[in-house]
Amino acid sequence: MLIFNSRNKAYKSKISAIATDEKCRFRIVVPRDCRCSCATLAITKEGEDTAYYNMFWAGMCGDDKEYWQLHFSATTPGLYFYHFELETPWGKSLIKNNGFGVGELNVHDSEFQQTVYDKQFTTPDFLKGGIIYQIFPDRFYNSKTKKDNVPASRVMRKWGDEPYWREEDMNGIWNNDFFGGDLKGIEKKLPYISDLGVTCIYINPIFEAHSNHRYDTADYEKIDPLVGNEEDLKSLCTNAKEKYGISVILDGVFSHTGCDSKYFNMYNRYDTLGAYNSMNSEYFDWYKFIEWPDDYRAWWGIKLLPEIIEENESYRKYICGKNGILRKWLKCGISGWRLDVADELPDIFLDDLRKAVKEENEDAVIIGEVWENATDKFAYGQRRRYLLGDQLDSVMNYPFADAVLNFVRFGNAQHFFDCVMNIVESYPPQVLNVLMNHIGTHDTQRAMTRLAGHDCEGKGRHWQHDHNVLTQEEYLRGVSMMKMASLIQYTLPGVPSVYYGDEIGMQGMKDPFNRACMQWENPNSELLKWYKRLGQIRHGCKALYDGEFLPVFCENSVIAYARRTEQSSMLVAVNNSNRAVDVPVGEQWDNSYSFFDNTSKNGVVHLDAYRYTLLSK
Repeated sequence: MLIFNSRNKAYKSKISAIATDEKCRFRIVVPRDCRCSCATLAITKEGEDTAYYNMFWAGMCGDDKEYWQLHFSATTPGLYFYHFELETPWGKSLIKNNGFGVGELNVHDSEFQQTVYDKQFTTPDFLKGGIIYQIFPDRFYNSKTKKDNVPASRVMRKWGDEPYWREEDMNGIWNNDFFGGDLKGIEKKLPYISDLGVTCIYINPIFEAHSNHRYDTADYEKIDPLVGNEEDLKSLCTNAKEKYGISVILDGVFSHTGCDSKYFNMYNRYDTLGAYNSMNSEYFDWYKFIEWPDDYRAWWGIKLLPEIIEENESYRKYICGKNGILRKWLKCGISGWRLDVADELPDIFLDDLRKAVKEENEDAVIIGEVWENATDKFAYGQRRRYLLGDQLDSVMNYPFADAVLNFVRFGNAQHFFDCVMNIVESYPPQVLNVLMNHIGTHDTQRAMTRLAGHDCEGKGRHWQHDHNVLTQEEYLRGVSMMKMASLIQYTLPGVPSVYYGDEIGMQGMKDPFNRACMQWENPNSELLKWYKRLGQIRHGCKALYDGEFLPVFCENSVIAYARRTEQSSMLVAVNNSNRAVDVPVGEQWDNSYSFFDNTSKNGVVHLDAYRYTLLSK
């Protein structure tokens, strides 16, 4: 029997993380025939003893149930786990989580989680209600600007050709083919980006490195010569902000460097004394040598990427110090950082990083790459505290990406809402409003391919190449699926993030097929028009800025949900089935404005197969 639901305000007044000293009402509904004489909230802050709070009897619920409730608050940030205990004539009964936020009598599944964050914790406003556009710089646009000091070892390719994927093409040097996309190219395309409604550009690494992805940093102090220079970055940030209201954030890769870097210097490319060159190097203590020089810890065992000891005081000062890397590039006009593999950065480093960034610019954003729920993440033997107020502002929202893509592809409405609500109820609301809600990135299949193509998990590059291009039927279906997926993506809590080219129907398996050159000459105009319309809708509806998320309907392959503030509200209804359905949404949505064809009549929205609607009040 349902006694508690952590995702329903009738039972819990705050469907989110709570701040320190903020009161949250917990209420359970107990059957009278349980003959409950005492109800208790048993709550445990992680690492501490369990505390027990007596609930008080709060009246009848109908003729055969009764309310027990209390108000709870916490004085310190952390993760709190709780359940309820009832004293009955037959002994003690426990009410625990059945895995879906629901507490049932004598269900002994798991504890409920309550996240408590520091009440001083704020996140930047500039992202809220906006749109992020992610750019892989080598493949976005080549301005044809003359570049100086480009290493002769780089293989320059013709724009639009297929990226190298065969080992024999690369002559043993992986990721060494370049197409010449640059910062000036991004600046030239600002009008195009602005037309999409974009308010923030996230650029994959631009610092000097010797792979086309540039996650093998060679020099944090310099922009890669093929991408441009420091003046190019300043010009991009200035023009983007002043002319188009667009902010720029950069990718920070701080868990490892390249072996071909001025810090490690395996190939003696640099004049510096690298850690590989001498144990007397000023950088020697940065790295995890097992037996110097050739046996060292490397990121995921890739010897090209020697791991950094981020706890090292010298390294932390270099990155986070008063004259460190973080501040240097913030002074150039960037508006924040996305942190590569944030779950591999220790707490002491993240603490220093936040202090440096916020001292330089309190409105700069810090977004971490975390693939799971970031509030209960375990990494390196300990619970992480990313979102409690002293580390990250936001994370890349992979749980939402999976929820959206799996719903559009497979149509399981219950699974969709469970994935979304798991994040909604555990994240601080100010984090929820700035989550980076992508449905595809440089690390994943393109969204179009994941929706309409073949599953590439466990498949090698030859297989992926053979299945990289959708058939005409698959592509047409993919366009329709992308519309449905992006509609959901743009209306969930957080900030939608578009991977360059998704808005024009680009397709591709995983790296390197998902990193092809932007198809400027052959866009899907239907999809591009759709994305521009979604951008207009986001900027015209205040409920998408910080509106509460409310599930409205869930059945089979049909969902409906609302976003609501005191000033405005929006309803999204999606029928992802092959038959027409009537979706009960409530008469309050009658006479509301419809962005598409379908409206609410007598509290019901009629949707044909694979159709959707968007209503606003």
